[in-house]
Amino acid sequence: MKIIQKDNGKAGVFEALMDDAQVGEMTYIWEGKDTIVIDHTGVGPQYEGQGIGRQLFDKAVEFARTNEVKIVPVCPFVVALFERLPETNDVLAD
Repeated sequence: MKIIQKDNGKAGVFEALMDDAQVGEMTYIWEGKDTIVIDHTGVGPQYEGQGIGRQLFDKAVEFARTNEVKIVPVCPFVVALFERLPETNDVLAD
């Protein structure tokens, strides 16, 4: 599986791909130039429970750290991960 990012400057998505088919996604919108709002995470039913959502989250955190971006979690899945993983709170928006 690979995760790619698409971004048009206003919104973006991290896509999880298996054999070039999308099996999961995490979408976000830009709020200013240094904050993204993650509003949705989805994984195909046949791929649930395989850690794909967590891999998407990890990629978003990596992106935020690399680009000095903060994350506003709106998606309940992402909110829960930030609560469970305090080591990621460095990219959590105030």
